[in-house]
Amino acid sequence: MGLMRMKSFSHALLSLCLLGLLAGCGNLFGSDAKVEEPKNNQLSLYENRGSLLGGDGGFGLGGSKDKDNNGGAGLGVNSYLWRATLDTLAFMPLASADPFGGVIITDWYEDPKVKGERFKVNALILDKTLRADGVKITLFKQKLDNRGVWRDTAVNANVGRDLEDTILTRAREMRLAQIGK
Repeated sequence: MGLMRMKSFSHALLSLCLLGLLAGCGNLFGSDAKVEEPKNNQLSLYENRGSLLGGDGGFGLGGSKDKDNNGGAGLGVNSYLWRATLDTLAFMPLASADPFGGVIITDWYEDPKVKGERFKVNALILDKTLRADGVKITLFKQKLDNRGVWRDTAVNANVGRDLEDTILTRAREMRLAQIGK
């Protein structure tokens, strides 16, 4: 009977520890500054994205080129655009990346040269083909006010377009380098 109680107690303790760990995950890397989340609702960008596994249901990230000019079988999006986006945003901390859905979300990045101003990027790769409109960048900007609270501020629309152009140029370079092999 004592062994059963000990096992039951161990299971309960383990469950409580896991619950506490999950509850505390949001504040593992927190700071003293108050954070106000962006008010722009970007959920509409991610609706109707199709199958999680892509058209063929494959999981492979490498392999031969497929008929959609993807550069790699199994990805839900164009692999050149995917890699070019990751390369271009490599200086920012990555919060989430989904190669099947084509979503890359960075965490807030504060340039050490410009204190009190930070940026966050949501990148959405829209297609399996390498096209000029194949990537959509949404940029968020916040400034630290004199009370220590991050406030949303307007972002110049040209910055997002310039970032999209940089990604497209890098993706084309990658494709040309692959064809040249």
